[in-house]
Amino acid sequence: MAYFEELPNIAYPSLLPNRNKVESRIIVKNIFKRSKLRTDIDQAITAFNFYYVEQGIRPDILAKDLYDDPELDWVILTTNNITNIRNQWPLEENDLHTYMLEKYGSEQNIAGIHHYETKKVVDEYNRVVMSAGLEVDIDFTFQYLNFSGQIVKVLSSQVVVPVTNYQFEVKLNDEKRKIKVLKPQFLTLFLTDHRKIMTYERSSDFISKRLKNTYNPRVFGV
Repeated sequence: MAYFEELPNIAYPSLLPNRNKVESRIIVKNIFKRSKLRTDIDQAITAFNFYYVEQGIRPDILAKDLYDDPELDWVILTTNNITNIRNQWPLEENDLHTYMLEKYGSEQNIAGIHHYETKKVVDEYNRVVMSAGLEVDIDFTFQYLNFSGQIVKVLSSQVVVPVTNYQFEVKLNDEKRKIKVLKPQFLTLFLTDHRKIMTYERSSDFISKRLKNTYNPRVFGV
């Protein structure tokens, strides 16, 4: 991923056993330096298209399709505030099944009940009196007043449905498929802002715009 080439460097105190002196340093990437979308762009709905990630689509494939450069996959991840691709990008079917086996231990446990939810209930005029998808207890009941002013009691068997571990994980994974992508015409502006953020301002640790020192406890003490 070309994102790491965008990161500035830090001169970090060397921990190598063959270092010459206590002031010895090695140059490493500053992985704590992060950029984000400018607020005005992030809040401008016209700057994005909504995208559904189909099976087999990786960030680099999508970046190639959108920006003609697979190494701009990090733009897609940054746009969606994705910092852990394994946990935040949708898994392929086989990978999802493997993940569920690791999490739940067996096929039987995958088919077990994760929780219970409501299903949609409507009155005699097709008005919704209970929305679907609310997490409830197995014995949940409710009642409502119908158009005639009579109390109607809805039993748990009429409103509660089980959700298996499999259904729960598939739904979570499918939610990750709904992302936003920066329109190509805003890409140059984003990259310019990003590269400004990835430079250092002058300070006591400043060496250059792309390099700074870090604290060395062997020199100054803890």
